[in-house]
Amino acid sequence: MGDRIVVFICVENACRSLMAEAMFNANRPAGWVAISAGTSPAVSPNPRTGPMLQELGLSLPSHPPQELTPELMDTARVRVTMGCLDDTNCPARLKTLELRDWQLEDPARLDDIGFRRVRDRLAGLVRGLRTELVLQDRRSRDVTVGRAR
Repeated sequence: MGDRIVVFICVENACRSLMAEAMFNANRPAGWVAISAGTSPAVSPNPRTGPMLQELGLSLPSHPPQELTPELMDTARVRVTMGCLDDTNCPARLKTLELRDWQLEDPARLDDIGFRRVRDRLAGLVRGLRTELVLQDRRSRDVTVGRAR
């Protein structure tokens, strides 16, 4: 069985979702992996995204901004949008799936202080998600072990 997927979704896959992917995968729970994608991907990451991650000791994911595909939507166990569930950019089908919306401001429109504020809030949300997944997996194992006795 392969890793379970968390997909971080935004419009351009140039700032928030790329940072979330890097943060999650830097200390991912066993059996999980993050992928990021955009509903209308940019040609390249925002020029400030890499340096903002480097301030935390992290690197950009190795892929350029990429498109959110129906296959990725379907295979993901957890889908997280960054606050961009508008009708113009969001595939209607995505709204029919179970997802979380973190409602983060787009840092591309902010100065460096604002960008860092969004990045740091995102880091806290990613830490919380990792903890939730670890605890969820632990509870599932405990239930399975309890049944086997």
